[in-house]
Amino acid sequence: MPEIGPFAPVRRTAVALAVALTLALTLTGCGTQTVSPATVRGDSGGDGKGRYGSVDCAEVMCVALTFDAGPGKGTPRLLDILKKEKVPATFFLLGKNHVLAHPDTVRRIAAEGHEVANHTWSHRVLTDLDRAAIRDELGRTQDAIEKIAGHRPTLMRPPQGRTNGDVTDVSRELGLSQILWSATAKDYSTTDSALIERRIVDDASADGIILLHDIYDGTVPAVPGIIKRLKERGFTFVTVPQLFAPAVPEPGEVYRP
Repeated sequence: MPEIGPFAPVRRTAVALAVALTLALTLTGCGTQTVSPATVRGDSGGDGKGRYGSVDCAEVMCVALTFDAGPGKGTPRLLDILKKEKVPATFFLLGKNHVLAHPDTVRRIAAEGHEVANHTWSHRVLTDLDRAAIRDELGRTQDAIEKIAGHRPTLMRPPQGRTNGDVTDVSRELGLSQILWSATAKDYSTTDSALIERRIVDDASADGIILLHDIYDGTVPAVPGIIKRLKERGFTFVTVPQLFAPAVPEPGEVYRP
């Protein structure tokens, strides 16, 4: 039976807020607070040290394409697409069996102006680990990327988006900001490129961070359509740091649009 009465809208709003809070805590871990890029930009007062991309994201609709868990065999093709479309992206790289297996691709990602970031060494869920193991997962990847690309990442994405106080403290020690997302195609569960494209286009929003994986067969073929349709809707593509400009993401902080 539908709820009626003068307080029904209030109760429904409260339920909706509770559901949203529950989803957020499920994703990030109990009690972890997240901050949006727009909030960080506003707090900077225009005096930050962040580098702008092609636009000021306070003035136009920006979106950041991000790719997790690579590089893989499809990443060079993805880089060809991004180069042709003049679209920068952010790559959260896995150390074991990826960074070490594809050093030339890692160098190319960095050389072509994309953001190189950390997605742990072996994709272990960090909230299941003690601090020493968290530090090993992130630190080994930092070292591997620096050796190949010539610099250490400043961003990380925790596997499954799960973080807690220990992950935050270790990330801060290593100079890593934690970057979550606002839209995902769940491309690990389908090879249907049209479905992947539709899910992202439907969920894209201003200041959004899109999560994809360049290691799955259906994902790279979906990227040209995603770029085309979002450009038609007026979006400009930027890297994650450019989304925050003129502010700079702080180490340890958890960011999500």
